[in-house]
Order: sequence, then C-alpha cells, then structure tokens
Amino acid sequence: MRVGPCFNAKCNNIITAEGHELTWVDNIRYLGVYVTAARTFNCSIHNAKRSFYRAFNAIFGKVGRVASEDVVMELLKTKCLSILYYGFEACPLNKSHIHSLEFALNSCLRKIFNTR
Repeated sequence: MRVGPCFNAKCNNIITAEGHELTWVDNIRYLGVYVTAARTFNCSIHNAKRSFYRAFNAIFGKVGRVASEDVVMELLKTKCLSILYYGFEACPLNKSHIHSLEFALNSCLRKIFNTR
C-alpha cells in the first residue's frame, strides 16, 4: 500500500527470499484501524461502523424492549461508542466522515426510542 502523490502508480509485486509474492493492496489494518491508500494519510470508517452496528444489534437483540431506555443507553455508551470511536484520534476525519458517524449513532438512537 502506498500513501502519497504516487499512491495509484502501478508497481511490481515484491518477491520474498522464500519465493512468496507480496501484492499491493488498497488498505491495511494496523492496530484495529484501517488505513487506505490515498494522496494524503486517510483512514476508513466502514469497518468501525460495521463493528458498531454488530455490537449494538447484539446488545439490543438480547435486552431489546425488556430493559428501560436508560439501561440500553448506558450499554450503548459503555460498550458500543468505544468501538465506533476507536483509533479516530490518529485519523484525519473530514465532514462527510463525521456525518456518517453521526448517522450511525442517530440510527441506533431512533431504534432505542422507536422514532422511525
């Protein structure tokens, strides 16, 4: 993977001493954060949102309408938001990324309070 002005230039694959071929990829996972190939340093939020929805749906599927909204909100804050926001201190987020993260959180709030 390459980051910089020539990120989309085609390169030959690297051959290791054992004869294995390393191919170029568009994104890599490092410490749970997906870094994408771009002109500037950029991170992908798609996997973080997917993990957030998976955690929320697991909690909401178990607790659902049995528990009060306060309990579900507290579980959302303690368990799910940390998954959503993990690693974004190091990533530059633009306005569309922020709106996408807000939409993920708002959709879960609409599901909790049944305001679709």
